[in-house]
Amino acid sequence: MIKRPALSSVALAVSLAFAIPALANTTAGTESADTGKIGATPAPTGPAPVPTSPIGDKSTPSPPVLPDVTAYVLMDAKTGAIIAEAAPHLELPPASLTKLMTAHLVYQALHDGTLSLNQTVPVSVKAWHQQGSTMFIAPNSVVTVNQLLHGLIIDSGNDAAVALAQQVAGSTGAFVQMMNNTAAKLGLKDTHYTNVTGLPDPALHTSALDVALLSRAILEDEPQILQISKQKSYEYANITQRSWNPVLFVDPTVDGLKTGLTKESGHCIDATAKRGNMRLIAVVTGGPTWAASTAAIESLLDYGQHFFTEAQIATAGQQVGVVKSPALNSGEVPVGIDKNITVTMPIDAQKSITHTLTVTASLTPGVTKGEMLGSVTYSAKGKTLATTPIIALAASPPVTFTTKLSRKIRSML
Repeated sequence: MIKRPALSSVALAVSLAFAIPALANTTAGTESADTGKIGATPAPTGPAPVPTSPIGDKSTPSPPVLPDVTAYVLMDAKTGAIIAEAAPHLELPPASLTKLMTAHLVYQALHDGTLSLNQTVPVSVKAWHQQGSTMFIAPNSVVTVNQLLHGLIIDSGNDAAVALAQQVAGSTGAFVQMMNNTAAKLGLKDTHYTNVTGLPDPALHTSALDVALLSRAILEDEPQILQISKQKSYEYANITQRSWNPVLFVDPTVDGLKTGLTKESGHCIDATAKRGNMRLIAVVTGGPTWAASTAAIESLLDYGQHFFTEAQIATAGQQVGVVKSPALNSGEVPVGIDKNITVTMPIDAQKSITHTLTVTASLTPGVTKGEMLGSVTYSAKGKTLATTPIIALAASPPVTFTTKLSRKIRSML
């Protein structure tokens, strides 16, 4: 297990990290034109959101109460299981977390072959004039898609976001339509985009859960984004800028993904880390400072690492049980599953896994090998872990008259 600063020292570590003199030739920007400074934002008002663990059991400690944030989600990136959450559907301004979708669509264009990393991109006056954080491109710049992706993810460049959107879709308006269409396909029910940068707009909103869902899709489809998001700085045009992600500077297990800051959003962090056998996604929104939001992220990652694990509870082709029926000539047929099943579960529940078979198919006509016969449900400590179809691992013809007669005679003896 990688040793990291204790939670009590995280806030101090972050403060020190940001107090260190800027890197050579560094220019600091703000995430939004109206943010003013990278300072404190008003602390959340009202009671802290109530935390829950959808997959926790009675013996699992409760998730952390984080009064400094407005909402949070902790997800297992591989299985999609929600380990902990608080106000997960609360709609809020995403600020530069918007650029996660911008990056996702750019990577899709790269996969489709309509874009290439070394392709140069023209810089429009609109891109050049973007307010807020910037990577400092200009209409006479010679800049590639790869450079713009670095500027988008590390520098949180609004200019990079507009230049990429225009290259992919022809206009930012068309790109925004693509963003909303993709959000709908991914089931991001709390999200609506109005621009490609995250600059404040009353109609622009998302939720902690949607950010986690989008992040998982990105990690599944475009894991190469981590090669950019893990970098602590980026230099373009002789200007070096530090990454906006403060967690990178205090936790070596973290290698992404994005942050957001406006007066409306507060300090939002979407972090991913490899902890133990799990890749976790932690999203916190509305923090009053980067230090507070970083401490919240660390609390969530620690919670997931200490109390949960990924377990392969079934293997493809392995027999999971036997279905017995007088309708079959053999009287029974072995059943299994056709894929591995990995679940996220409390560490203390691994030894209490049980499974139940449910047969839904008619067995009267007999069974062919590979035929789906029903399902198997895995549970632990009263919670369902997974349900998946069961298939016949062997053929079994319908019962014959001779077999019926033989069984009747045996029952009479």
